[in-house]
Amino acid sequence: MSLEGKTALVTGGAQGIGKEIALALAADGADVAVCDVNGEAAQKTVSEIGAKGRKTAAFTANVAAPAEVAAMIDQTVEKLGKIDILVNNAGITRDGLIMRMKEEDWDLVLDINLKGAFNCTKTALKYMTRQRSGTIINIASIVGAMGNPGQANYVASKAGLIGLTKTIAREYANRNVTANAVAPGFIDTAMTQALPDNVRAELSKQIPLGRLGTSDDVAQAVRFLASPAATYITGQVLHVNGGMYM
Repeated sequence: MSLEGKTALVTGGAQGIGKEIALALAADGADVAVCDVNGEAAQKTVSEIGAKGRKTAAFTANVAAPAEVAAMIDQTVEKLGKIDILVNNAGITRDGLIMRMKEEDWDLVLDINLKGAFNCTKTALKYMTRQRSGTIINIASIVGAMGNPGQANYVASKAGLIGLTKTIAREYANRNVTANAVAPGFIDTAMTQALPDNVRAELSKQIPLGRLGTSDDVAQAVRFLASPAATYITGQVLHVNGGMYM
């Protein structure tokens, strides 16, 4: 699944799942730019990418700000030559029951998780349509398909991301641009590691494979969708959840 000669941009790529995705794409030969609001962590990630012999660049940008996104993608093309793969991974949570949820928490999650992907995609398509090729991969979530109490804003953003993915796929197939989503289940990240052991154990019982997923499980799915092996796949949602949602 060689990505030699390809250039990727991963948002939220400084740590966790985003970092694993960036490193996996670099390991397959892609040059990789990393965007994150944590500039220091982004620099550490690009250092690891550079150690693999790939061209790379770090950007500190808020994906909810259209001007920052446009500048970031323009600079990616300027520094790395082009953009072939966009991974919209940046996302946040602000959990709470609907009746108690603050309006600003609703707006913030939708702005980052959904509007952020729209902003990045809109600018990246300017280049992908011109070169008549490109791959867009949106990181959705299992909860975008099945719902989850206490996460109305997050669920709405991820369900919206799935719909956005399908629309991009239909609008730009004639320009040879594919769009797919990866929907992780419960993944062993800093967020789930902070949960009490008994809660983690209960989560594992809900998963047929009997374990939480890893960031690498998600990265391998992205790696496949970004590869030449997936050129005839578009508008799809690849669920990576150990069988929790079927």
